Amino acid sequence: MKKNPPRYLHLAPEAELPLLEGLDNFKAVLVVDVDVLETVRWDISRWLVESGCKYAMVWGRDAAQWHESIDDAHLEATNYEDVDEADLVISTSHEDDDLSEVFWFAQHRASHPAHELHDTVIVHIADAPRREEIEDEFHDA
Repeated sequence: MKKNPPRYLHLAPEAELPLLEGLDNFKAVLVVDVDVLETVRWDISRWLVESGCKYAMVWGRDAAQWHESIDDAHLEATNYEDVDEADLVISTSHEDDDLSEVFWFAQHRASHPAHELHDTVIVHIADAPRREEIEDEFHDA
């Protein structure tokens, strides 16, 4: 099945969260280059889950805390009840990996038990965008 090219989305640490249109059941790679307030991390985690993210991979600052907040946002969205495989949100933390390894994992290993994940969104949380550099690294992985 053909995968779509990744979408790059730069988010300044306290920017308004955009509507993610045209996506359903997608993968997200969070590239976190700056410290983020816990409340902002929660807002972004909830936004990802509400937007249809089914697999989130986190790399960068506080990756383990991001992983935990995405899991908690999913639990909150499902009222802490058991869910069917189709409603599962998977998240992984990659604090010990190079970014290129995370991008390789996103392209070749990250899969969902109930959905084909054709779209990948690279969410770059940083003061300034690095679109070309990050997209090149994704394609080279």
